[in-house]
This record gives sequence, structure tokens and C-alpha cells, in this order.
Amino acid sequence: MSDVGILLVIVAIIVVVMMCGAFGLRRYQLRSALGTFDASVRHASGRWRAGVCRYADRELEFMSLFSLSPIPRHRYLRSSLRLDGWREPQGPDAKRLPAGWVVACLRHEGEDIEMAMNYGAYTGLSSWLEAGPVIGVGTWR
Repeated sequence: MSDVGILLVIVAIIVVVMMCGAFGLRRYQLRSALGTFDASVRHASGRWRAGVCRYADRELEFMSLFSLSPIPRHRYLRSSLRLDGWREPQGPDAKRLPAGWVVACLRHEGEDIEMAMNYGAYTGLSSWLEAGPVIGVGTWR
């Protein structure tokens, strides 16, 4: 192997290590903030996306774990989000999701969404949704 080839391999290894470090640092920063929890989201496309959810005043924000963007990938308006209960992961979902997680069945603006999280995060999401003001009352609806 030539000197240029060895140099390219070394540069590639350094880039991979830096990207892994950046992903790890981003996840640490997201998880260290109050009002966040680990979750995976599946929309109608049927593919699970791992990430971190964050409670905002009027929205539930989902930031993808495999992205360096500071902008949330999805935003779910609190007043438009309906919780239809939870279920245990079944079939292929049980293999893809961590042990002890549940799948929350949500509806947002006519679209069915599944959000997997641990049961403690599910109870927090349920409480956050129930604590919102009634439609027509309050400042954010």
C-alpha cells in the first residue's frame, strides 16, 4: 500500500471516530436536559426511528438519534395529539425495541403514530397530555 493509501485510511478512521464522538455528545446533551426521554417513532411508513423526545410548552418534539441537526425531526402539537393507549411490542417489534418498552398508540392530525418508550416515560406522556387545558380554555390552543 502506498503512502497516500495509508494516509487516506488514517483520515477515514479519524473521521469515523469524530462522527461517533459527535453522535455521543449530541445524545448526552439531549438526554441531560429536563423533560426528555428516549423513544422510537414509527409513522405510516412502518420504519422505527430511534431518538429523543422533548416536552415543549405546546409541542412534543422528536429529535432523531442519528442526526446532528439541532432542529427536531417531528413536532407534535399538544392540542392535536391523542393518546389511544399502549401495547406490548409484538413480532418483529419485540426484537427491534429494548426490553421493557411499551408502544404508545397516538393519533396526530389524522395520522396514526406509534411511539415506543419505557413505561415510566409513557406515564409521563400520558400525564402531560391530560394536564393540558381544555379546548377553548387556556392560552395555547
